[in-house]
Amino acid sequence: MTLERAFLAPHDAGATGDNFRTLLLLAALAGTLVMPLIFNAAFYRVLRERFVIWHSILTLSLLMTIVVSSGLAVILFDPPAMMLSSLTTILFGMTVSSGAMFTYYFIEPGQMHRGLRRSLPWCALWAGLLSACHAAFPFVARPVQSSAYTAAFAPILAIFLISMIDAVRRGSRAARYQAIGYAPMVVVGFVRLTSGLVPGMLSADAMMLFYIGCIAEVSFTTLGMADRFLTMRRERDRARTDADVLERLSETDPLTGLLNRRAIERQFEDLRAEGFSSLAVIDLDHFKSINDVHGHAVGDAVLEAAASALQNDRDVRAYRIGGEEFMLLLRGEDAAIHGEGRRRAISVCVANRLPKLNQAVTASMGMTHLIKQDCLASSYERADKLLYEAKRMGRNCTRGPMTADHLPKRSAAA
Repeated sequence: MTLERAFLAPHDAGATGDNFRTLLLLAALAGTLVMPLIFNAAFYRVLRERFVIWHSILTLSLLMTIVVSSGLAVILFDPPAMMLSSLTTILFGMTVSSGAMFTYYFIEPGQMHRGLRRSLPWCALWAGLLSACHAAFPFVARPVQSSAYTAAFAPILAIFLISMIDAVRRGSRAARYQAIGYAPMVVVGFVRLTSGLVPGMLSADAMMLFYIGCIAEVSFTTLGMADRFLTMRRERDRARTDADVLERLSETDPLTGLLNRRAIERQFEDLRAEGFSSLAVIDLDHFKSINDVHGHAVGDAVLEAAASALQNDRDVRAYRIGGEEFMLLLRGEDAAIHGEGRRRAISVCVANRLPKLNQAVTASMGMTHLIKQDCLASSYERADKLLYEAKRMGRNCTRGPMTADHLPKRSAAA
């Protein structure tokens, strides 16, 4: 092969001014391949995907290929010619194998025919075996071996091309970036395949295209990875938004618009940390009779009116915990006053919204202060007992640990 012959050339790779300028350019090109490796390290910290690892291996193999095949290795390390020849062969197999595996993991699910996707790991294995065998037995039957080695890559090239065409046809964004990046390398592959099989043809005229192809391949696949990263982040953000919407819906009572029991269970500790130190349980008096006499539609309207009376503000959070029962979390020194005011406002709101309702709607309330070791269940249990104590006292009143100045008077609607 051309590269093998190049390393056996008698002159120094950097002897002439033209060679030196070319090597300087190639060194700069090789340096540009270091940045994608840094980007990949950053990507992998956020995006734990296998294609990031395979892209790093692909980039590293191309970087080493440029160093070895361009003559930079001769200037930097001066290794034996046979070692360079073997390295070139192994690196070529490594490049093809990692490229196949990168494509296998990088193309989006459903955007490539399953048979073609399954064939890519086999192509990677075949390329690795071919290169290992060719490097292990150099020049045994040089003309035949080199031609056979080159021809053996033809199926891999064909499968890769068909896979790219299929993925692009199916609308894969990743395949578009790969197709652009791999185009120069595909041309190099055709040139070398043809020149390796046709006697008298040399592939040396494709070397600069090969080096440019290395940069294009890594650059565009890196852009493709960045695009995938942004796409996955948008999908993640959309999923989080959808999850937040669903969570809010699951925590909202559809009739009254108040938060429900699930919400208070999730928010209880956070609200306590914010200073909410009182809990009240409110129950509408004789609500069953409203449903029995006026129907459930009127009963629902009563519940909506009651919920509007228990409006949230900076120091009050209202919840519907089931049926005609509501819960308040309150904070501040005037928590008892705020709670009692909302209890009494229920009668006013219902009367204003349902003027044709021929009965007054009142509410009873049990209220307790939260203590340090309280959980939601224990504080709710205390407030619930106080609520039923208020029911036993005749309804339309509040029971709880309030000072004498704050004790509520029964409204005229009792």
